[in-house]
Amino acid sequence: MTGDVAVEIAAAVRAREPVGGIRIVGVDGPSGSGKSHLAARLASILDAPVIEIDDFVSWDCFAGWWPRFEEQVLGPLLAGRDARFQARDWSDWYGSSLGEWKTQPWAPTVILEGVTCTRRDTIGRIAYAVWVDAPAELRLARGMARDTTFAGKDELWRRWMAEEDEFFAADGTRERADIIVDTASYT
Repeated sequence: MTGDVAVEIAAAVRAREPVGGIRIVGVDGPSGSGKSHLAARLASILDAPVIEIDDFVSWDCFAGWWPRFEEQVLGPLLAGRDARFQARDWSDWYGSSLGEWKTQPWAPTVILEGVTCTRRDTIGRIAYAVWVDAPAELRLARGMARDTTFAGKDELWRRWMAEEDEFFAADGTRERADIIVDTASYT
């Protein structure tokens, strides 16, 4: 990820009016597209914390985690309060166990990073939406390289990618993005 795109996005975020007193930036897109790298770069430039959607999702529950996210993160931040949420326990890689509680203090800018974080439910509630994309084959290869020790990872990733495609098409997530970042040229 080049710094130029992140710098451009950061400038656009700073130019946006806060929503409810806060600038929430969503870095969305399919798994393996490069969201985490871009979000980390934005966090550094904007001096903003990142809340990872991986603390909410599980392989067996693609979209059902949203009510908990709404209640524990988005609602409180928009009300000017700290976000306090129970994070996904990834030691239970195949399940959906919850683990430790985390607190993210309210900040003037907060970055949400992860799949479906700019879904339709966020319209009018986040200040800036980023869509990060890469070809499916590259995203799958990145996932396989990242999740090296788990049996059945290929099947899980392929199923997950199909669920993502279906969700994003129905939701229109990509079309609502303020900017689209293609990471195909980044390895």
